[in-house]
Amino acid sequence: MTEKLGIVTAGSLNKGIEVKLDGAASIEDMAVGRYVTIEGRKRRFFGMITDVSLGVTDLNLTVSPPSGDDFLSEVLSGTSAYGSLHVAPYLTIGGDAKSIVEGAQPVKTIPSHFSVVKEASAEDIESVFGKEDKEKFWIGNPLDMEVKLCLDLPTLAKRSNGIFGKSGTGKTFLTRMLLIGLLQKSAAVNLVFDMHSEYGWAGTSEKKRQVKALKQLFPSRVAVFTLDEQNSRARGVSTDYVVQIGFEEIEPEDISLLRQTLNLTDQAVEAVYQLRRHYGRGWIAAAQKIEDSETLEELKIHESTFQNLRRGLNTIQRLPFISSNAPGDVVERILAYLESGKHVVLEFGRYTDITAYILVANMLTRRIYARYRDRTEKAIAADSGYPTPLVITIEEAHKFLNPAVASQTIFGTIAREMRKYSVTLLIIDQRPSGIDEEIMSQMGTKITCLLDSERDIDAVLSGVSGKGELKNVLAKLSARQQALIFGHAVPMPVAFVPREYGQSYGDWGEQAAKVTDREIEDLWT
Repeated sequence: MTEKLGIVTAGSLNKGIEVKLDGAASIEDMAVGRYVTIEGRKRRFFGMITDVSLGVTDLNLTVSPPSGDDFLSEVLSGTSAYGSLHVAPYLTIGGDAKSIVEGAQPVKTIPSHFSVVKEASAEDIESVFGKEDKEKFWIGNPLDMEVKLCLDLPTLAKRSNGIFGKSGTGKTFLTRMLLIGLLQKSAAVNLVFDMHSEYGWAGTSEKKRQVKALKQLFPSRVAVFTLDEQNSRARGVSTDYVVQIGFEEIEPEDISLLRQTLNLTDQAVEAVYQLRRHYGRGWIAAAQKIEDSETLEELKIHESTFQNLRRGLNTIQRLPFISSNAPGDVVERILAYLESGKHVVLEFGRYTDITAYILVANMLTRRIYARYRDRTEKAIAADSGYPTPLVITIEEAHKFLNPAVASQTIFGTIAREMRKYSVTLLIIDQRPSGIDEEIMSQMGTKITCLLDSERDIDAVLSGVSGKGELKNVLAKLSARQQALIFGHAVPMPVAFVPREYGQSYGDWGEQAAKVTDREIEDLWT
């Protein structure tokens, strides 16, 4: 039986409910982010504690407190001196007919005066968030509770989502866990641009020890591509394909996105489009051969502009995985894996320079998205053969989605169109304030660890109902292993402790790399 915490004394739908704490309940056991139920006369309400405070009925007690008198302190505690909780009600979970038939419903009213407030039970949590099954994935536990918190992954994959938090708070760990969940539940196929080689073969746990990642856990369902074959060999990674990119695959849109990174002028970016129109797909090779001013005059490109562009192109050409004659077509190879239901992780190895990351991620995503768009349009016309939903994971998302470039990049297009062509994003960033406001508003579900900057906090919570209360919850999260999730895939915001990497997955010693996919999934379930 759940413990009574107190009674409702005041409040409103917009500002939340005030609860006077019962004398038997210790205010030191109350924590921001915990869940409570309120037994109204006609309905049961489900809410979150967003603030904890102390109050007195006699202001003289604040001037002359019973210092040192334990007996008097005990007498006054809970009567003249009491604790208060501020509770944000989110759902009704029983009582009215609609809640009983259809489950938890958004709150549209508030409980009456003196309604009893209790701790939420495990059954209450399960009635709101559901139990782990073929679609719901266990991501952690609500603060100070042992019950499993489950996330509906097919619903999550229908829209673009974001994971945010300052450095060291566990973003990589949360991302790895969600990718494993999407794979296990077959909610979507993943294409991961793995900047720091954390998701494919092996990663690092919160305790700084090596843990197995997607390829080791699901060897027949994950393909690891690499830009750096030497690094992969040194790490003992079992790779499926070594990526080489040809000059002819680079389009003006790729260079435009690298404008700031390559220090290009507006005129130099415009010159790229002129060269592409004049020389076609071989424009980079042709540009490198231009030596005379007459050719530049014919192209209407100023010499200083061309020199600025050439310096930028030289930076790209020095990337070891760029060549004039690349073998094969990496996009076709990736699509072949994705269409067969396999997940693809592209490791960058030693090439973690932002120029390489932006160029490769943008170029490949643009072409893959075009193919998905064509396939979806054909499927709509034939009303069959829809492609498997694709989730594209990118790190350093503000480089692709800042206000200056978001409207021009393929990633901005995908975020705005949500699931129109069966492609969504999972963006990872420690600077959400650097992401375009419109893009942030299109994020279906956000998972945020602790953030320091006020601007970053405001950016993450922009457009969210009850922003003030959630801001309090977010500010009280621990620096590690705590997060707040809210948005499309959950019925209400949840402050939670992520499950440990190794609970039912991810760390079974040497045998993990040898078991079959079926055996791995049996271990999960």
